[in-house]
This record gives sequence, C-alpha cells and structure tokens, in this order.
Amino acid sequence: MLAVVKIAGQQFKVQKDQTLYVPRIAGNAGDKVEFGEVLLSYSKSEGSDNLSVGKDVKAVIKAEIVAHVQGDKVIAFKMKRRKGFRKKHGHRTHYTKIHISEIA
Repeated sequence: MLAVVKIAGQQFKVQKDQTLYVPRIAGNAGDKVEFGEVLLSYSKSEGSDNLSVGKDVKAVIKAEIVAHVQGDKVIAFKMKRRKGFRKKHGHRTHYTKIHISEIA
C-alpha cells in the first residue's frame, strides 16, 4: 500500500515500515502520532488496483516518533568587495525522524 500524506505543510509519499525525516512535529521520542490529511492512497491486490484521490480517501497514517534531529549546517555569507563588509549567518533546520507503522 502506498499513500501521499501532508505532514507539517509538505507532501510525502509513504509506505508501511518506512522511516523518513519530516519537519519538526510536537511530541517526544516513542510517541505515537496519526496523520489524517491523506491526499492519495493506492493498494494493489490480486487482479485489482484500488486508487483513491481527494475526498474519497478514508485512510489514516499511524506513525511513531523515533527521534528529533538537526539537518546539515547551512551558511549564508554576504560580502561587498573593497568595503570591509562581511556578514555570516548559519542555521541548522530541525527535523523529526518518524517510522510509518500502519496505513489504515
């Protein structure tokens, strides 16, 4: 089974037993979360395909928070030549690592 789900304003293609990084969501490691905003679901059984899109989707994604992590450091460096102007800003984006346990 395959689903496209909206998590924290971004769309992700998920499958059962998949681990992925999403923008930080509230909760602690080990908490169970559910995502109800499923945009598309697709399941394939013997001889037939089942595709649901939009308001026809009745699926719910159940996941577990594995950990909260930070992304790679991104540096924004600005400089104007011959003026002595240098500005350096950096940041690390916060992500949540989740494990998809069930698509129901």
